[in-house]
Amino acid sequence: MVARTVRGGRTRFFTAAACALALAGCGGGTRQDASEPSGTYNVQVLHASFPAAQSIARQTRMGLTVRNTGTRTVPDLAVTIDSFDYTSHYPELAADKRPVWVIERGAGTIASPPAESEEVSPAGGGQTAYVNTWAFGALAPGATRTLTWKVVPVKSGTWTVHYALAAGLAGKAKARLQDGGLVQGQFAVDIAPKPALTHVNPDTGRVEVGQFPVSP
Repeated sequence: MVARTVRGGRTRFFTAAACALALAGCGGGTRQDASEPSGTYNVQVLHASFPAAQSIARQTRMGLTVRNTGTRTVPDLAVTIDSFDYTSHYPELAADKRPVWVIERGAGTIASPPAESEEVSPAGGGQTAYVNTWAFGALAPGATRTLTWKVVPVKSGTWTVHYALAAGLAGKAKARLQDGGLVQGQFAVDIAPKPALTHVNPDTGRVEVGQFPVSP
């Protein structure tokens, strides 16, 4: 599945089949969805986490733990996330997409050895050609996979982040709950306009939230 912004700044999820058909017309090559099997695969999100209270410039994590509850291998587990960004209506922008969260590291295993370039924020092995969709390969029956995104809030306010799972990138392999429902969810997040106050605990050396305790 992929996400597309429609009038009014709202974002809807669409299957990627339409994208695959459009790409197939460019260059006369093989259709992008040619090798993806058609079918429905049972998937469940066992755990989903994203802190409801966050603050500007303080790194946090979004996590999903996913299990294949069916009897067939999921061809290519994919996750689409809306809205790590928002649509700005400021006039004459070259691009109207602006980040709410900057992705420090996407979900998926980092390449080892890394590419021969200087990596500032490794992207994670799940990135795809789609802007807001990550793919993590096959998931065997009964297998569980934990996915983590490291992000930094850069815009304050109250936001709702939606996620949706698919069993492939082209829209032919569909992820469903046991009852046939869509595998999706959302987080309501409030981002404070300034970083939370922190200090280093001299006993542990760890950074902790709150003011440094001063003895009377």
